[in-house]
Amino acid sequence: MFEAVTITHSCSRQATALIVAAALALGFLATAGDRPAIAGAVVQRVAAKPSYDRPQAESNNPAAAPMAPGAVQRDAEPAMDLSQARVYLFRGALGLIFSRGMDKLASRIENTGVTVHVYEFTICSLIASTVIEDYKRSSFPIILMGHSMGGRCALEFAEKLADEGIPVSLVVTIDPAHLSPSVPTNVARFINIFLSKDVLGGGDIKPVEGFKGHYASYDLQNHGELHVNIDKVDTIHQQLAAKVVEAAAMPAASEGEGLPLRYAVPPKADVELWDSGMAVAARAGDTLQTIAAQYRLPMWALAQVNQLADNIPLGAGQRVVVPRHVSSSIATSEPASSKR
Repeated sequence: MFEAVTITHSCSRQATALIVAAALALGFLATAGDRPAIAGAVVQRVAAKPSYDRPQAESNNPAAAPMAPGAVQRDAEPAMDLSQARVYLFRGALGLIFSRGMDKLASRIENTGVTVHVYEFTICSLIASTVIEDYKRSSFPIILMGHSMGGRCALEFAEKLADEGIPVSLVVTIDPAHLSPSVPTNVARFINIFLSKDVLGGGDIKPVEGFKGHYASYDLQNHGELHVNIDKVDTIHQQLAAKVVEAAAMPAASEGEGLPLRYAVPPKADVELWDSGMAVAARAGDTLQTIAAQYRLPMWALAQVNQLADNIPLGAGQRVVVPRHVSSSIATSEPASSKR
C-alpha cells in the first residue's frame, strides 16, 4: 500500500511539472511575435528601451542648439515611438560563418529600442513579400542593411517596395556583390561601404536617375579592411546604430535633398559616415583649409569632393560642397560639429 501511494505522488509531481512547463512554453510563444518564425531565418526582436547608443539628444535638439543669425526657431516635433520602426539585416553567402558581423550590428541596434530582424539573403523575396503585406495593414519606417549578397538583397528588397509605392527610410550596403541593383527613388537615405577591388563584394552602387535622397559612398579599399571583416568594424556599427535611430525618428520628407558624396577613405583616416553633402558659399579669401576649420572637417574629405587644392584662394560666393550629417543640418544652420 505504501509503495502504491509513493508511486501515485511521484506521478502527480511529474504531471504537475509537465503542466507548468507547457504553460511556460505557451506563454513564451505568445510573446514571440505576431507570426511564426520562417524556416531558415534567425529573428531577433526587442521591446522599446529608453536609452540610445548615440550622442546626447540635446545635440540634435533645435531648442538647445545655438541659433544662427536669421535662423527661424521652430517648435520641436513630438518624438516618434522608435519601436514602430523595423530594421531588416541580411547576411551574405555562408552567412553563419562569414557575415556574423551582421548579428553583432543587430545587437547594437537592439539597444536603441528599434525592432531588428536578421535573415539569410536566400529568403530575401519571401521576407519582402511579408513586409509588403504588413505595411499595407499598418505603415512603419523601414530600414534595410546587408553584407555581400545581403547588400544586393537589401537593394532588391527596396526595389520591390518601390513597385508597391512604399518608402524606405535608410538602406546600408556593406561591400555588396557586383551586379547589385541601383538605389531606387523610394529610398530617403543610402550609404554604401565597399572595397572597390574586392572580387567577393566590391559593388560600387549608384542611384537611379531621378534619385533625390541622401547618398554617400565610402571606398575602404586602402583602409585595411577585407570582405570577411568589413561587416565587423565596431566604429561603423556605432555610427550605423545612431543613423537607425535618426532614420526611425525623422520623417523622410523633412530631410530635404542632399548632394551625393563619394570618397576613397585614406589609410589610417577615421571613417566618418556623413549622409550627404550640402553647398555653401565661400567668403572672399577663403580656401578649403579655412572652410575645413570652420566646419571641423578633414581636409582630405573637402579636397576629394570638390577636386580642388587645399590652399588655392576661393572666389567670394564660390560653391563648395561640405559633407554633413542630416540630423545636425536640420537642427541648426551652424556649421556641423565633428569628432575632430
